[in-house]
Amino acid sequence: MSNADGLDAIDQRIIAALRQDARLTFEQLAERVGLSSSAVLRRVRRLEAEGVITGYAAQVAPERMGLGLLAYINVRLEKHTPSQRQSPMDSFRAAVQGWSEVVDCVALAGEMDYLLHVQVRDMEHFSRFIRDTLLRHASVQDCKTSFVLERVKGRG
Repeated sequence: MSNADGLDAIDQRIIAALRQDARLTFEQLAERVGLSSSAVLRRVRRLEAEGVITGYAAQVAPERMGLGLLAYINVRLEKHTPSQRQSPMDSFRAAVQGWSEVVDCVALAGEMDYLLHVQVRDMEHFSRFIRDTLLRHASVQDCKTSFVLERVKGRG
């Protein structure tokens, strides 16, 4: 094994190939990494069992699904006080799970607490989401939005 995570060069090549095209057959994958199909199958199953490979998903073009406006929203939460039953972070994390407009949410270190990746139909939809959902959440103190002009690199 060549690195601290226990992944050797072949594991890394398998992962790189699957990140490019998760629909490769085991035969195609074996050809790319220079192993037999059965050896590749065993390695992929091990990577799945160890939680290195966590799933497979289709990449989609948001605009083809009627989601033409993409935005990133930095969110700052109120500070936790001892009188609150639930922490603002726990409350916010639970709420985000039900917001279909949010396709990704990460916790941040720094000035803001969370970064939301939001996909909506248009500015009206975005405005409704901000006004009726995000800013109405009791834990949200402030948010700042950046709209995507062009995707330079990334997965759907």
